[in-house]
This record gives sequence, C-alpha cells and structure tokens, in this order.
Amino acid sequence: MIEVRNLTKHYGDKKAVNDISFTVEDGEILGFLGPNGAGKSTTMNMLTGYISSTSGKVLINGVDVLEDPIKAKTNIGYLPEIPPLYLDMTVKAYLNFVFDLKKSKLPRRSHMKDVMALCKIKDVENRLIKNLSKGYKQRVGLAQALVGNPPVLILDEPTVGLDPKQMVEIRTLIKRLGKNHTVILSSHILSEIQAVCDRVIIIDHGVIAADDTATHLSEQVTTDHRVIARIEGEKAEILQAIRGIEGIRYVRADMEREKGIWEYEIEAEPGRDIRRDINAIAREHAWNILLLKTMEMTLEDIFLKITMGEQVELGKGGTK
Repeated sequence: MIEVRNLTKHYGDKKAVNDISFTVEDGEILGFLGPNGAGKSTTMNMLTGYISSTSGKVLINGVDVLEDPIKAKTNIGYLPEIPPLYLDMTVKAYLNFVFDLKKSKLPRRSHMKDVMALCKIKDVENRLIKNLSKGYKQRVGLAQALVGNPPVLILDEPTVGLDPKQMVEIRTLIKRLGKNHTVILSSHILSEIQAVCDRVIIIDHGVIAADDTATHLSEQVTTDHRVIARIEGEKAEILQAIRGIEGIRYVRADMEREKGIWEYEIEAEPGRDIRRDINAIAREHAWNILLLKTMEMTLEDIFLKITMGEQVELGKGGTK
C-alpha cells in the first residue's frame, strides 16, 4: 500500500505541491493526472524517492521513502517517462544487470523468462537496445520495472511510442498486474486511464482537485441529464409521446438518420432516469428503438472541466 501524508514541495518561493494526502490500496490501479505545471511529475518523483519533499511523508508498504530509502525502493518498480536504458547493452544483459542492481533473490533464469514473456521482448533479447524501435525500448523499460516482482509499480506514460495493438497489450498487462500489485499510472491518454484504472486523482496547482472513480466524478461534475434516442416511427407522434413523460424538460429531433428514423435529444430533470419510460412508450406504440444512450462525460471532459477553473465540489480528495 502507498500512503501519502501532507506532502509538500517548495522550489524557492514556489509551492509545487501543497499539503496533499491520499492512499492507494493493495491491488488498486490509480490514475494520476494533472496539466503541465500542476505538480504531477514532482509528486511522482517524491513517491519514488528521486527527490525529497519539503515536508510530509511517503510510506511504501509502511516504509518511509526518506528515512529508509533502500528498503522502500525495493518495494517499487518505476518506469519514468524516459526509460532508464543502457543503449549499448543487449536486452538480456541489461535486464540481468537490473536484476543484480536490485539484488533480487528470485530464480534468475525463470524470472527473466517470465518478465520478457510478459512484456513480449523475448524475440529481441540478444539485440542491442540502441537498435530497437521506440516501442520495444518502452517495453524494455517496463520489463526493468517488473524485475524483482516489486509489490508497487509506478508507471509514467507506459504506452508512449507504442502502436495501437501494442497499447492494448500493455493496458491488458497493467490490468493483470493490478491483481497482484499496487499500481500508479500516469498518462496523457485519458481514455487509457479510464479503461485501466479503478480510481482517478487529478492534481491542479499543487493540490488534489478530485479523487474518485471516473463514473462518480462524471456524476458530480456534469449538469447534463440528456439522452440520445434513435427511434423508428412517426416523428410528430414520438415527440408528443416523449413530451408527455414526467420530468421532461425538452425534446427535439434535429436529424433524420435514415428514412423514417429520427434522432431525438431529450433532457430530463436532474436525477431523473427516463430510459425505461422511453422503452415503455416505444413498446406501447410498436416503435423500434435503434439507439438509446446517456450523454455521459468522458474522463477528458471531466479533466478539462476540473482544470479549467470551474468551482465544483468533488470526491474524496477535496474541492476545486
């Protein structure tokens, strides 16, 4: 488990991180987000012991990163945004070097085999790292984080440089790793965070602006209560029937998607779920519903709304 207690970092007069606290439970995958200059990278560096804090504590499985850095860091596998690779070494030699550096007690041969298989780099184990593609270099960087099977993984932009197929493979791997590891994942690809992470923390201006699941954040941030429905039937009759549903604020049909099939944008009162009512009137009139979806906010929408200075009360982490 990771515990962050009242963590603060000053650079001269500038307060890069301002008294933040949070925990990450065993087996949890946390997405850590923030705009440029928000304090995200500074926080990640303090979590790994790369830089010291001005005040506050970081505990990795109960061990203070500053008081006992060697013991704390044995619990961490870290992939920085730029992987720490020795380009003139082969993949196999480099991972064995990392194995020795971490003083791992695991069976070397079988562990190396497992790590390379997980990251799908077995086919390049005897190639010089400098001759690998950016995607393969990224995989080698992830492999070094996994050497020694640390309980905590801190991954900064783990899919940079990967093609779409490789990105899906790494996301799947991170989900698997989350079953046996505590994972903090930072990425600028917000759809990736939404697909992989159990929980999201957004840091802005050095403080935690939001801390919750993406679903709960969407419910708290959005003032939207709209539904999009694509219904086959007489347009005027459908409009009249939908307007008769309790709690409807407005309904409009702006586009005929196919002949006789219009798309209806419907807004209801806050907290009113009208999807079942729409299904009921469609059954009553023998209309076909070809699409019915809520206008849920994506993590990108949430991120922009929170970091653009809107005053919204959010999640466990505080307010913005």
